[in-house]
Amino acid sequence: MPKTKVKGSEAKLAKYGLFFVLPFIVVYLIFNFWPTLYTILLSFTDLNGFQTFGEAEWVGISNWGSLIKDGNFWGAVGNTFIMWGFNFIPQLGIALIFAVVFTDPTLTGLRGKNLFRALFYLPNLLTAASIAILFRSLFAYPIGPINQFFTKLGIQATVVRDNGETIKEAIQFFRSPAWSRGIVSFIQWWMWCGQTLIMLMAGITSISPSLYESAVVDGATQGQQTWYITLPLLRPMMLYLMVTSVIGGMQLFEIPFLLTDMRGGPDYKIRTMVLYMYNTAFQGKNRYGYASTIAMGVFIITIILSFIMSQILKDRDAAKKGK
Repeated sequence: MPKTKVKGSEAKLAKYGLFFVLPFIVVYLIFNFWPTLYTILLSFTDLNGFQTFGEAEWVGISNWGSLIKDGNFWGAVGNTFIMWGFNFIPQLGIALIFAVVFTDPTLTGLRGKNLFRALFYLPNLLTAASIAILFRSLFAYPIGPINQFFTKLGIQATVVRDNGETIKEAIQFFRSPAWSRGIVSFIQWWMWCGQTLIMLMAGITSISPSLYESAVVDGATQGQQTWYITLPLLRPMMLYLMVTSVIGGMQLFEIPFLLTDMRGGPDYKIRTMVLYMYNTAFQGKNRYGYASTIAMGVFIITIILSFIMSQILKDRDAAKKGK
Protein backbone atom coordinates (compact mmCIF):
# COMPACT_ATOMS: atom_id res chain seq x y z
CA MET A 1 0.00 0.00 0.00
CA PRO A 2 2.73 2.56 0.80
CA LYS A 3 4.46 1.75 -2.48
CA THR A 4 1.29 2.60 -4.41
CA LYS A 5 1.10 5.98 -2.67
CA VAL A 6 4.71 6.75 -3.62
CA LYS A 7 4.08 5.86 -7.24
CA GLY A 8 0.94 7.99 -7.30
CA SER A 9 2.74 10.98 -5.82
CA GLU A 10 5.58 10.55 -8.30
CA ALA A 11 3.13 10.51 -11.20
CA LYS A 12 1.44 13.65 -9.84
CA LEU A 13 4.80 15.41 -9.49
CA ALA A 14 5.76 14.36 -13.02
CA LYS A 15 2.51 15.81 -14.35
CA TYR A 16 3.09 19.16 -12.66
CA GLY A 17 6.74 19.09 -13.71
CA LEU A 18 5.68 18.75 -17.33
CA PHE A 19 3.30 21.66 -16.88
CA PHE A 20 6.12 23.94 -15.64
CA VAL A 21 8.57 22.79 -18.31
CA LEU A 22 6.06 23.17 -21.16
CA PRO A 23 6.57 26.97 -21.66
CA PHE A 24 10.31 26.44 -22.12
CA ILE A 25 9.68 23.60 -24.60
CA VAL A 26 7.27 25.75 -26.62
CA VAL A 27 9.69 28.73 -26.68
CA TYR A 28 12.58 26.43 -27.61
CA LEU A 29 10.67 24.84 -30.48
CA ILE A 30 9.54 28.22 -31.89
CA PHE A 31 12.70 30.30 -31.44
CA ASN A 32 15.48 27.71 -31.57
CA PHE A 33 14.54 24.35 -33.08
CA TRP A 34 12.45 25.67 -35.98
CA PRO A 35 14.98 28.38 -37.04
CA THR A 36 17.72 25.74 -37.00
CA LEU A 37 15.65 23.35 -39.09
CA TYR A 38 14.67 26.17 -41.46
CA THR A 39 18.35 27.12 -41.88
CA ILE A 40 19.20 23.53 -42.80
CA LEU A 41 16.41 23.50 -45.39
CA LEU A 42 17.48 26.87 -46.82
CA SER A 43 21.04 25.60 -47.28
CA PHE A 44 19.74 23.32 -50.06
CA THR A 45 17.96 26.14 -51.94
CA ASP A 46 18.88 29.20 -53.99
CA LEU A 47 16.63 31.59 -52.04
CA ASN A 48 17.61 35.16 -52.93
CA GLY A 49 16.27 38.68 -52.57
CA PHE A 50 12.52 38.97 -52.13
CA GLN A 51 11.73 35.35 -52.95
CA THR A 52 9.63 33.29 -50.60
CA PHE A 53 10.60 29.80 -49.54
CA GLY A 54 8.02 28.33 -51.93
CA GLU A 55 9.51 30.22 -54.89
CA ALA A 56 13.06 29.06 -54.23
CA GLU A 57 14.49 26.15 -56.21
CA TRP A 58 16.11 23.14 -54.62
CA VAL A 59 19.75 22.98 -55.66
CA GLY A 60 20.81 19.98 -53.62
CA ILE A 61 24.42 20.11 -52.42
CA SER A 62 25.60 22.65 -54.99
CA ASN A 63 25.76 25.33 -52.27
CA TRP A 64 28.07 23.05 -50.30
CA GLY A 65 30.28 22.56 -53.34
CA SER A 66 30.48 26.33 -53.75
CA LEU A 67 31.30 26.75 -50.05
CA ILE A 68 34.21 24.30 -50.23
CA LYS A 69 35.66 26.24 -53.19
CA ASP A 70 34.88 29.68 -51.71
CA GLY A 71 38.16 31.46 -50.99
CA ASN A 72 36.33 34.26 -49.19
CA PHE A 73 34.84 31.77 -46.72
CA TRP A 74 38.18 30.10 -45.97
CA GLY A 75 39.76 33.53 -45.62
CA ALA A 76 37.09 34.34 -43.03
CA VAL A 77 37.83 31.02 -41.30
CA GLY A 78 41.50 31.98 -41.07
CA ASN A 79 40.68 35.46 -39.76
CA THR A 80 38.39 33.97 -37.12
CA PHE A 81 41.04 31.51 -35.92
CA ILE A 82 43.74 34.20 -35.75
CA MET A 83 41.65 36.62 -33.69
CA TRP A 84 40.28 33.85 -31.46
CA GLY A 85 43.78 32.46 -30.82
CA PHE A 86 45.31 35.84 -29.97
CA ASN A 87 42.38 36.39 -27.62
CA PHE A 88 41.98 33.04 -25.88
CA ILE A 89 45.59 31.97 -25.27
CA PRO A 90 46.57 35.07 -23.22
CA GLN A 91 43.08 35.16 -21.71
CA LEU A 92 43.38 31.65 -20.29
CA GLY A 93 47.00 32.10 -19.22
CA ILE A 94 46.53 35.40 -17.41
CA ALA A 95 43.23 34.31 -15.82
CA LEU A 96 44.87 31.11 -14.58
CA ILE A 97 47.75 33.02 -12.98
CA PHE A 98 45.39 35.40 -11.16
CA ALA A 99 43.06 32.54 -10.17
CA VAL A 100 45.97 30.69 -8.51
CA VAL A 101 47.07 33.87 -6.72
CA PHE A 102 43.59 34.81 -5.50
CA THR A 103 42.87 31.31 -4.18
CA ASP A 104 46.24 30.92 -2.46
CA PRO A 105 45.44 30.37 1.25
CA THR A 106 48.61 32.22 2.26
CA LEU A 107 47.23 35.40 0.63
CA THR A 108 43.81 35.47 2.31
CA GLY A 109 44.60 38.84 3.89
CA LEU A 110 45.63 40.48 0.61
CA ARG A 111 44.03 43.94 0.49
CA GLY A 112 41.85 44.94 -2.44
CA LYS A 113 41.52 41.36 -3.70
CA ASN A 114 37.72 41.44 -3.91
CA LEU A 115 37.74 44.88 -5.54
CA PHE A 116 40.17 43.65 -8.18
CA ARG A 117 37.93 40.66 -8.91
CA ALA A 118 34.97 42.98 -9.47
CA LEU A 119 36.98 45.32 -11.71
CA PHE A 120 38.30 42.37 -13.69
CA TYR A 121 34.76 41.14 -14.33
CA LEU A 122 33.25 44.57 -15.05
CA PRO A 123 33.95 44.69 -18.85
CA ASN A 124 31.83 41.55 -19.25
CA LEU A 125 28.79 43.58 -18.18
CA LEU A 126 29.18 46.14 -20.98
CA THR A 127 27.46 45.80 -24.35
CA ALA A 128 29.47 45.09 -27.49
CA ALA A 129 28.07 48.22 -29.17
CA SER A 130 29.25 50.55 -26.40
CA ILE A 131 32.68 48.89 -26.31
CA ALA A 132 33.06 49.22 -30.09
CA ILE A 133 32.20 52.94 -29.92
CA LEU A 134 34.65 53.39 -27.02
CA PHE A 135 37.57 51.76 -28.83
CA ARG A 136 36.66 53.46 -32.09
CA SER A 137 37.06 56.78 -30.27
CA LEU A 138 40.23 55.75 -28.44
CA PHE A 139 42.02 54.72 -31.65
CA ALA A 140 40.52 57.45 -33.85
CA TYR A 141 42.61 59.12 -36.54
CA PRO A 142 44.24 61.61 -36.21
CA ILE A 143 43.39 63.02 -32.77
CA GLY A 144 42.25 60.01 -30.77
CA PRO A 145 43.69 59.65 -27.23
CA ILE A 146 45.96 56.74 -28.24
CA ASN A 147 47.32 58.67 -31.23
CA GLN A 148 47.95 61.73 -29.07
CA PHE A 149 49.79 59.59 -26.52
CA PHE A 150 51.88 57.89 -29.22
CA THR A 151 52.71 61.24 -30.82
CA LYS A 152 54.10 62.53 -27.52
CA LEU A 153 56.25 59.41 -27.31
CA GLY A 154 57.44 59.95 -30.88
CA ILE A 155 55.64 56.89 -32.21
CA GLN A 156 54.17 57.79 -35.61
CA ALA A 157 53.60 56.20 -38.99
CA THR A 158 55.95 56.90 -41.88
CA VAL A 159 54.03 57.89 -45.02
CA VAL A 160 55.47 58.39 -48.50
CA ARG A 161 53.49 60.91 -50.57
CA ASP A 162 52.96 60.72 -54.33
CA ASN A 163 55.80 63.20 -54.92
CA GLY A 164 58.23 60.97 -53.00
CA GLU A 165 58.25 63.12 -49.85
CA THR A 166 58.42 61.15 -46.58
CA ILE A 167 56.44 62.48 -43.64
CA LYS A 168 55.46 61.39 -40.13
CA GLU A 169 51.80 61.37 -39.15
CA ALA A 170 49.36 59.75 -36.74
CA ILE A 171 48.74 56.02 -37.13
CA GLN A 172 45.61 54.98 -39.00
CA PHE A 173 44.89 51.95 -36.85
CA PHE A 174 41.78 50.80 -38.69
CA ARG A 175 43.54 50.84 -42.06
CA SER A 176 46.17 48.40 -40.84
CA PRO A 177 45.18 44.69 -40.82
CA ALA A 178 47.67 43.92 -38.04
CA TRP A 179 46.46 46.74 -35.80
CA SER A 180 42.80 45.98 -36.52
CA ARG A 181 43.21 42.29 -35.68
CA GLY A 182 45.17 43.18 -32.56
CA ILE A 183 42.50 45.61 -31.36
CA VAL A 184 39.68 43.11 -31.92
CA SER A 185 41.64 40.37 -30.11
CA PHE A 186 42.40 42.72 -27.21
CA ILE A 187 38.75 43.74 -26.90
CA GLN A 188 37.67 40.11 -26.76
CA TRP A 189 40.33 39.38 -24.15
CA TRP A 190 39.37 42.44 -22.12
CA MET A 191 35.67 41.51 -22.20
CA TRP A 192 35.93 37.83 -21.28
CA CYS A 193 39.06 37.46 -19.14
CA GLY A 194 37.08 38.33 -16.01
CA GLN A 195 34.55 35.57 -16.57
CA THR A 196 37.33 33.06 -17.24
CA LEU A 197 38.99 34.15 -13.98
CA ILE A 198 35.78 33.61 -11.99
CA MET A 199 35.23 30.15 -13.51
CA LEU A 200 38.82 29.06 -12.81
CA MET A 201 38.59 30.33 -9.23
CA ALA A 202 35.40 28.33 -8.77
CA GLY A 203 37.17 25.25 -10.10
CA ILE A 204 40.17 25.71 -7.79
CA THR A 205 38.07 26.30 -4.66
CA SER A 206 36.14 23.08 -5.37
CA ILE A 207 39.37 21.04 -5.00
CA SER A 208 39.58 19.36 -1.60
CA PRO A 209 41.93 21.28 0.75
CA SER A 210 43.12 17.95 2.18
CA LEU A 211 45.08 17.34 -1.03
CA TYR A 212 47.07 20.52 -0.53
CA GLU A 213 47.54 19.78 3.16
CA SER A 214 48.96 16.35 2.33
CA ALA A 215 51.26 17.92 -0.26
CA VAL A 216 52.55 20.46 2.29
CA VAL A 217 53.26 17.65 4.76
CA ASP A 218 55.23 15.86 2.03
CA GLY A 219 57.26 19.03 1.44
CA ALA A 220 55.74 20.13 -1.88
CA THR A 221 56.36 23.73 -2.90
CA GLN A 222 53.61 26.11 -4.11
CA GLY A 223 54.69 25.55 -7.71
CA GLN A 224 54.57 21.77 -7.32
CA GLN A 225 51.11 21.95 -5.77
CA THR A 226 49.90 24.01 -8.70
CA TRP A 227 51.47 21.73 -11.32
CA TYR A 228 50.61 18.35 -9.84
CA ILE A 229 47.31 19.07 -8.06
CA THR A 230 45.61 22.23 -9.32
CA LEU A 231 46.16 21.91 -13.07
CA PRO A 232 45.23 18.20 -13.39
CA LEU A 233 42.06 18.63 -11.31
CA LEU A 234 41.15 21.76 -13.30
CA ARG A 235 40.97 19.72 -16.52
CA PRO A 236 37.12 19.53 -16.59
CA MET A 237 36.84 23.29 -16.06
CA MET A 238 39.52 23.94 -18.68
CA LEU A 239 37.63 21.75 -21.13
CA TYR A 240 34.41 23.67 -20.43
CA LEU A 241 36.16 27.01 -20.92
CA MET A 242 37.83 25.93 -24.14
CA VAL A 243 34.65 24.52 -25.67
CA THR A 244 32.56 27.56 -24.74
CA SER A 245 35.34 29.85 -25.98
CA VAL A 246 35.44 28.01 -29.31
CA ILE A 247 31.66 28.31 -29.65
CA GLY A 248 31.80 32.03 -28.87
CA GLY A 249 34.94 32.65 -30.92
CA MET A 250 33.55 30.99 -34.05
CA GLN A 251 30.50 33.27 -33.71
CA LEU A 252 32.56 36.46 -33.39
CA PHE A 253 30.50 39.19 -35.06
CA GLU A 254 29.62 42.35 -33.14
CA ILE A 255 33.05 43.87 -32.58
CA PRO A 256 34.39 43.38 -36.16
CA PHE A 257 31.04 44.54 -37.55
CA LEU A 258 30.80 47.73 -35.49
CA LEU A 259 34.48 48.59 -35.37
CA THR A 260 35.07 48.91 -39.11
CA ASP A 261 33.07 49.25 -42.33
CA MET A 262 30.63 46.44 -41.46
CA ARG A 263 32.41 44.21 -44.00
CA GLY A 264 35.52 43.28 -42.05
CA GLY A 265 37.95 45.79 -43.49
CA PRO A 266 40.69 46.69 -44.03
CA ASP A 267 41.20 44.31 -46.94
CA TYR A 268 38.66 41.94 -45.29
CA LYS A 269 41.30 40.89 -42.75
CA ILE A 270 38.92 41.00 -39.80
CA ARG A 271 35.96 39.53 -41.65
CA THR A 272 34.88 36.56 -39.55
CA MET A 273 32.75 33.62 -40.64
CA VAL A 274 29.57 35.02 -39.11
CA LEU A 275 30.28 38.49 -40.53
CA TYR A 276 30.72 36.93 -43.98
CA MET A 277 27.43 35.11 -43.50
CA TYR A 278 25.74 38.41 -42.56
CA ASN A 279 27.21 40.21 -45.60
CA THR A 280 26.01 37.40 -47.88
CA ALA A 281 22.49 37.30 -46.45
CA PHE A 282 21.66 40.95 -45.78
CA GLN A 283 23.88 42.96 -48.11
CA GLY A 284 24.20 42.92 -51.87
CA LYS A 285 22.08 40.21 -53.52
CA ASN A 286 20.67 38.83 -50.25
CA ARG A 287 21.71 35.25 -50.93
CA TYR A 288 19.81 33.62 -48.07
CA GLY A 289 20.31 30.08 -49.35
CA TYR A 290 24.08 30.37 -49.58
CA ALA A 291 24.26 32.27 -46.27
CA SER A 292 22.43 29.36 -44.62
CA THR A 293 25.09 27.03 -46.02
CA ILE A 294 27.77 29.26 -44.47
CA ALA A 295 25.92 29.04 -41.14
CA MET A 296 25.92 25.25 -41.33
CA GLY A 297 29.63 25.34 -42.22
CA VAL A 298 30.31 27.39 -39.07
CA PHE A 299 28.29 24.87 -37.07
CA ILE A 300 30.24 21.90 -38.44
CA ILE A 301 33.62 23.57 -37.81
CA THR A 302 32.58 24.38 -34.23
CA ILE A 303 31.48 20.78 -33.60
CA ILE A 304 34.75 19.38 -34.98
CA LEU A 305 36.89 21.76 -32.90
CA SER A 306 34.89 21.03 -29.74
CA PHE A 307 35.32 17.28 -30.29
CA ILE A 308 39.07 17.62 -30.86
CA MET A 309 39.48 19.67 -27.67
CA SER A 310 37.41 17.22 -25.64
CA GLN A 311 39.69 14.41 -26.85
CA ILE A 312 42.87 16.35 -26.06
CA LEU A 313 41.76 17.31 -22.54
CA LYS A 314 39.93 14.08 -21.78
CA ASP A 315 40.79 12.58 -18.42
CA ARG A 316 42.84 9.54 -19.45
CA ASP A 317 42.48 7.86 -16.05
CA ALA A 318 38.68 8.13 -16.24
CA ALA A 319 38.77 6.85 -19.82
CA LYS A 320 40.76 3.77 -18.74
CA LYS A 321 38.26 3.06 -15.96
CA GLY A 322 35.45 3.36 -18.50
CA LYS A 323 37.08 0.71 -20.62
